[in-house]
Amino acid sequence: MFKLTNLFIFIFFIFSSINSYAKIEIKFKIEDEIITNIDIEQEKKYLIFFNPNLKKLNKSQITKISENSLIQEIIKKHELNKVFKDYEDKKFIKNLKNNLFKFKGAKNEKEFKQILSSQKISYERIIEKAKNERLWSQLIFRKFEKSVKINEEKLKAKLINKISNEKKYEYNLSEILFEIVEKETFKEKNMEIKNFIKSNGFAAAVSKYSISNSAYSDGKLGWIKETLLSENLVAILSSMSSGSITKPIKYPNGYLLLKLNDKKEIKQKIDLEKELKELINFEKNKQLNQFSLLFYKKLKQNTDINEY
Repeated sequence: MFKLTNLFIFIFFIFSSINSYAKIEIKFKIEDEIITNIDIEQEKKYLIFFNPNLKKLNKSQITKISENSLIQEIIKKHELNKVFKDYEDKKFIKNLKNNLFKFKGAKNEKEFKQILSSQKISYERIIEKAKNERLWSQLIFRKFEKSVKINEEKLKAKLINKISNEKKYEYNLSEILFEIVEKETFKEKNMEIKNFIKSNGFAAAVSKYSISNSAYSDGKLGWIKETLLSENLVAILSSMSSGSITKPIKYPNGYLLLKLNDKKEIKQKIDLEKELKELINFEKNKQLNQFSLLFYKKLKQNTDINEY
């Protein structure tokens, strides 16, 4: 994506390059930035790099996901620039890079660059994308931290009641958080997702339908102790077998599908204070994720987006 003032320079560069595309087409204009067909093709590479399951989707599906990803990135970036303009924190960047290296199994920056080079992916662009996502999380925390409501005494009482049972379990979960947009019905959308999962698998459906931040990691939530979950959710999960998927659960930002990947009994003695701290953090993150989705929707509604 490019500022309009840089468009002519960009076009000159592309046409002078040996590997240039035959035709440059403007696909979207978001405020003062444009998205071209070249941007979309590059975005496909970035998304597949982070989530290889996207390869299972057909060309039109991955194109649509890439378009939405770029639109979302530009909208978020406009907001981030108001708070973090020219943000360069060496420790922040170093930690971000190390997490990326670890994510792709690279020992160091040189090895990570070699992986990217083999897939013709820009190292600087990957860092930029990861940086923006991390800064977005910081922005949401700053903006909504005081809006998070946690009743510690109530959580503690519920926790005490939960751990009084003899057996405790933790569940390995993946999620799809989907929304119903204009001209869609819940019944149609739910059936569409169910059929897509049958044909392509849960991970591919995450990439296509989920609006949650977990979509960047195949929807994986990892192992979650039942003490962190609501009683209703524990009741549902406890009766499920591995590989099963819940019916849609209504959430403030849409509908949630949970896949039970595995479950195991917690055998260690439970530390009440430690569990309470985990529960508080879990609840805070859940509320902040909801604020993030709502805030982005508001920004998108107030953004001038034109498709060509």
